[in-house]
Amino acid sequence: MTGHGVGVRAMSAAGMAEAAAPMLLRQDHADGVTVLTLNRPAARNSLSLQMLETLENALALLGEDASVRCIVLAAAGTVFSAGHDLREIKAHRADPDQGRGFYDRAMETCSRVMQAITALPQPVVAAVQGVATAAGCQLVATCDLAVASDHARFCTPGVDIGLFCSTPAVALARAVPRKAAMEMLMLGDMIAAEEALRIGLVNRVVPGDRVMETALDFARRIAARSALTVRMGKRGFYRQVDLPLAEAYREASCIMADNLMAHDAAEGIGAFLEKRRPVWEDR
Repeated sequence: MTGHGVGVRAMSAAGMAEAAAPMLLRQDHADGVTVLTLNRPAARNSLSLQMLETLENALALLGEDASVRCIVLAAAGTVFSAGHDLREIKAHRADPDQGRGFYDRAMETCSRVMQAITALPQPVVAAVQGVATAAGCQLVATCDLAVASDHARFCTPGVDIGLFCSTPAVALARAVPRKAAMEMLMLGDMIAAEEALRIGLVNRVVPGDRVMETALDFARRIAARSALTVRMGKRGFYRQVDLPLAEAYREASCIMADNLMAHDAAEGIGAFLEKRRPVWEDR
């Protein structure tokens, strides 16, 4: 396992200790799993523009790395992410354009990060050890799978400060039933991990000391599969999920036929019939 920081180091309002550390950490495991850790605990892992740009760059590198088969997205400290950095947002009110240029850039960057997670060939598993609010909740909803601590909490509370969580709503509405999403968005209430599990925002709720263990188990099981098959499956899922039924079946049928032509499908079917373990070649 190797670990290193990603991105540049910068002074922040959180203080000297945090400013001296990389805001995003990367650990590569020998089994093809990479862990990315948001590392602004003193700032509640808020998604400053620099954090978003750093995360965007890291995801781009991971997407091109064939040795990475699955990604776990975690966070340092007791908060997964408090969403956009409100101190940064307030500071840009003093800009000549009252912050409009910065706000456009921040929202566009955040949207690119969320879309990059969906577009990545590798699945992304969120390991949520604490509170995830606003764009932090959006980040959880965007990941392909999510494991939460039994002490984790989730909310989209923008309505409480006059700022409706419109961009988090995009991910939330695609992860949970519509009325559940609207309740979170309209009331801004904090929901417990068990409620997040009930509505489908997360896949598992486990004791706090088992969050990373469970997320890594998911990731390792995925990484042990054919990378080609997983890549085709993830891409196909997001292509068809919002299509009308007939179009979804046409899209999925084409993907299945393409998949059947792959070497790994022939190997997997043969191994199943011959009662042996398949040997994946990711082609």
